[in-house]
Amino acid sequence: MSDLREAAMSSKAWPFEEARRVLKRYEKKPPEKGFVLFETGYGPSGLPHIGTFGEVARTTMIRRAFELISDIPTRLICFSDDMDGMRKVPENVPNQELLHANLQRPLTSVPDPFEEYESFGHHNNAMLRRFLDTFGFQYEFYSATEFYKSGQFDEILLRCVEKYDDLMAIMLKSLRDERQQTYSIFLPIHPETGRVLYVPVKHVDPKEGTITFDDDDGKEWTLPVTGGNVKLQWKPDFGARWAALGVDFEMYGKDHSTNTPIYDGICRTLGVRAPEHFTYELFLDDQGQKISKSKGNGLSIDEWLTYASTESLSYFMYQKPKTAKRLWWDVIPKAVDEYHQQLRAFPGQDAKAQLNNPVWHIHGGDVPESKMVVPFSMLLNLASAAGAEDKETMWGFIRRYAPEASPQSHPDMDQAAGFAVRYYDDFVKPTKQFRAPDEKERAAMEDLAGRLRGYDGEVTDEALQTLVFAVGKDHAFENLRDWFKALYEVLLGQSQGPRFGGFIALYGVDETVALIEKGLAGELG
Repeated sequence: MSDLREAAMSSKAWPFEEARRVLKRYEKKPPEKGFVLFETGYGPSGLPHIGTFGEVARTTMIRRAFELISDIPTRLICFSDDMDGMRKVPENVPNQELLHANLQRPLTSVPDPFEEYESFGHHNNAMLRRFLDTFGFQYEFYSATEFYKSGQFDEILLRCVEKYDDLMAIMLKSLRDERQQTYSIFLPIHPETGRVLYVPVKHVDPKEGTITFDDDDGKEWTLPVTGGNVKLQWKPDFGARWAALGVDFEMYGKDHSTNTPIYDGICRTLGVRAPEHFTYELFLDDQGQKISKSKGNGLSIDEWLTYASTESLSYFMYQKPKTAKRLWWDVIPKAVDEYHQQLRAFPGQDAKAQLNNPVWHIHGGDVPESKMVVPFSMLLNLASAAGAEDKETMWGFIRRYAPEASPQSHPDMDQAAGFAVRYYDDFVKPTKQFRAPDEKERAAMEDLAGRLRGYDGEVTDEALQTLVFAVGKDHAFENLRDWFKALYEVLLGQSQGPRFGGFIALYGVDETVALIEKGLAGELG
């Protein structure tokens, strides 16, 4: 066993803990199907969102961890539930009347309101695949419609007929009395209207593999459960799909967790071992409320990627998946800087520490070098002090601070400079509140400006930070945090900021003196 694999077998990083649980399934013998199957599911009634990214990214991290500790081949399936009936019309798409006329039909039978694809389901599936491909995820795409209609699901559907009473018993325990009277695990597709019907089933024939029901007009129908004539209700479908595919691992949000015994029970009743599963906590908005697609109270993928890189979002997704986290604008700079801190630490770490480092999981072990010579949070303060409108202005300061850097040699720095200008303009600038210094603060800032005018030492973060510290101490700031807070509030219009010595080194000594003079004269607000 290699040193890396040995370290992985004891790593406390959550992807390795999950990967070891999957491996334990096959400690006695390898899977008969020849591979371990990871799955993620997607409801294509709308566009992919940040939760979709998180689910696929986290599952991919576990898959990569598994591939390090085992030689068993793996597959990742992204399964689209595109045979679900369209129960309501999304408000953000054209041709509303057309969609209203097709309510309750499977999404792959609803015309595409954008008039680009075979159906609305096909349109949203294409968006999903484009979305996943943009991030370089390695996956296989499965369509529920194709799965049902092609016969791939027939064997399990016929087993559902045989085990109908047992499956119904699992489901009925979870339903209210009123719902129990009309519930069936099977949803027939009406042969004439093409709509998904939520009607009671009058008879189930295990020998013929058929179900009999009355439609909404009271007409009796008997349909085979195979060939795409019926679909399963969503909870039975979840467990039956696990059984049909032989899924070994699937993760889902905490809102699904109460259904786990149902999913597992369905799968086991159909004669297949239930997969390992992992429930993650949900994201919260700035008010601590659960993020909802319909409310639009959280960040979208596009919004995050307007201000920061994909890798920073992956880093955010890696952190404590079982803890509810605020997903709001202010988490972006922190995620960017922490991601690059971990990149810089990686080369000097031993194997155990590297496997516990988030960047190993984000990059599947092929970890790049960080070229971020200036932290993102510092770039925001630079944009503020310099009034930067574009990244070219930012590069004027960056080159002086790090002469070896250029947009060509430091592409992540170049990208971050552009992001910082945009983020500053949209989120920092509107909230800035400058204040005047009190007497003590004014005296200290005048002293700092004086020392900087005569400064002939090294223009480095540490040397300048030492100088700023010395001024604070000489002016009897008992808590030096108060001194730095005063600098931020008077000069940058915010209560928190970067290491001020680093800011001076980046912005420039003379430029900082001019900034202090403006702040003392009340010209910044």
